[in-house]
Amino acid sequence: MQSSCCAGEDEISNAPIGPVAKSVALYLRYRIGIPYRKTTELFRDIFGLKFVPASAVGFDRKASACGASIHEDLLEKIRVSDVVHADETSWRNDGIGHYVWFAGNEKLAYFHINRHRSGSVARAIFGEHFEGILVRDRYAAYNGIGSQWQSCLAHIITKAKEVKREHVLLPQAEKDTATDRFCDRVIAFFKKACDTARKLNSGDISWESAEGIANRFIKQLSNIRKRPLSFKPAETLRAYLTGPEQKFLFTFLRYPGVPPKNNHAEQSLRHLVIFRKICFGTRSESGLKAHSILSSLVQTARRQGVHPGQFLQILLTADTPTAQAALYNNSS
Repeated sequence: MQSSCCAGEDEISNAPIGPVAKSVALYLRYRIGIPYRKTTELFRDIFGLKFVPASAVGFDRKASACGASIHEDLLEKIRVSDVVHADETSWRNDGIGHYVWFAGNEKLAYFHINRHRSGSVARAIFGEHFEGILVRDRYAAYNGIGSQWQSCLAHIITKAKEVKREHVLLPQAEKDTATDRFCDRVIAFFKKACDTARKLNSGDISWESAEGIANRFIKQLSNIRKRPLSFKPAETLRAYLTGPEQKFLFTFLRYPGVPPKNNHAEQSLRHLVIFRKICFGTRSESGLKAHSILSSLVQTARRQGVHPGQFLQILLTADTPTAQAALYNNSS
């Protein structure tokens, strides 16, 4: 029931829906992942409140306009954070391939949907002078971001498993027994490294011993990667473990609070991945902007211990400083 010069079917001119209903509709979409049409159906059948999907789109546009400056401030907070996770996944906008980029940590979540998956986008997100530690996978777009990062050990484990599965499919005459042995050792080694991180964080292992553990891990890894492999995918992985980025495998042993895996980023993107399967992405540039802004604010609210629905209502009714204070639970 949005104000309109030409009211649509079941709409009443000059009878706008209030902020409570709007914030609930936004919550259903950006927290629960319900499409516009199902949102309108839910309001009609349960609350007896009728409006068309175009009105729900209007709620998004209004909220994203209100939250744009807070979204920009959130990015600035990401850029000065000590530890940030980063990842990206595919997205569709009007049938054209895009990417959802994520940057965040336990307190903050920033999303940006862009047409490209390149280093220029990563630099636009993190800036030219990022000084924190970036927890990331092996994607080269992040190579120019900061001087310290933690390579995701879970990705290396997964890659070793994939290499082993590919190797099994080769004809017997082309198989290399050293490849299977190498993959098994890589998997076991990095699982042990992840378990060591867990014990360090729980206090089962003291941080005073972390430097010694790192030195032992480097020696053990040198033994694992010693000999070249004839199976090209295995040799590519071995070369990575031998190359200059090796020092970023054990950053978690030099800096407390740095995890060895990037599961945080993958879990952060999970909601949008599910939403993409349900709604097939977005259909306009304004839709891209709304999903970037509102997904960021809703997830950040949850990480700040703020109910997203309550924050969205404040966003729609209060000025920007009040809404920003509400997002960070008055702690910004």
